[in-house]
Amino acid sequence: MTTTPHRKFTFDTVFNEAGGIASAPAPVKRVFMPDEVEKIRRDAYAEGERSAMVRAEQDQAAALGEIAAAARSGLGALAQVAHEHRTASAELALAAARTIAGAALELFPEAPVAAALVSLAREVEAVARLTVRASPDLVVRTQAALDRTAEACGLTGQIVARADPNLPPAAFVLDWGDGKASYDPVEASERVEAALRNALAADGLHAEPLLPL
Repeated sequence: MTTTPHRKFTFDTVFNEAGGIASAPAPVKRVFMPDEVEKIRRDAYAEGERSAMVRAEQDQAAALGEIAAAARSGLGALAQVAHEHRTASAELALAAARTIAGAALELFPEAPVAAALVSLAREVEAVARLTVRASPDLVVRTQAALDRTAEACGLTGQIVARADPNLPPAAFVLDWGDGKASYDPVEASERVEAALRNALAADGLHAEPLLPL
C-alpha cells in the first residue's frame, strides 16, 4: 500500500498575542490602472511572440534537417548513377578502341615493329645486327617494313626477321644483344583494361561529377 506523507499546514495570516496581525501574505491586487493593463497586455504579447518564434525556429531546424537528409540520400544515389555511367562509358570506349586497333593491326600488322624501330633508332644505330621474331605469316612483311624503316632512319646494321610460331599476328620480339623490346597486342589490351578498371575502382564514388559539355 502506498502512503502519502502529510503536508504541514501553514497559516497565511499570523496573529500576535495582542490579537494584532504579525504577518500576512501580500494582498492580491484586484483592480488595475489602464497603464498597468496596457503593460500586462504588451508583456503577454511579447511573451507570445517569443514563444511563437521559438516554435517557428524549431520547426525550421527540423525542416532543414529533413532537407539535408534528403539531399544526402539524393547525392548518394546521384554519385552511384554517375559512377555506373562512367564505368559504362569507359567500357564502351575500351570496346571501340579494341575494334579500331584490331582493324588497324589486321591491315598493317607490321606497323608496331616499324614504330618500335623508329623509337629505338638512337639506341641501335651502332648495332651491327638486329634480330626480330614475328608470326610466321608475317615474316616477309615484317622484313620489308624493317628494311624501309632502317633506310629512312639511316641505320646500317643488318636486320633479320625470323618466324616464331608462338607469337600472334602483329606481335614481335626485337633483340639487339644489349637489349630487347617486345610487343603482344593481346597482352597490351589486357594491361590497358586492367589499368582502366583499377582507375575506376580507385575513384569509386568519389570521382569528379560528370558535367555536360
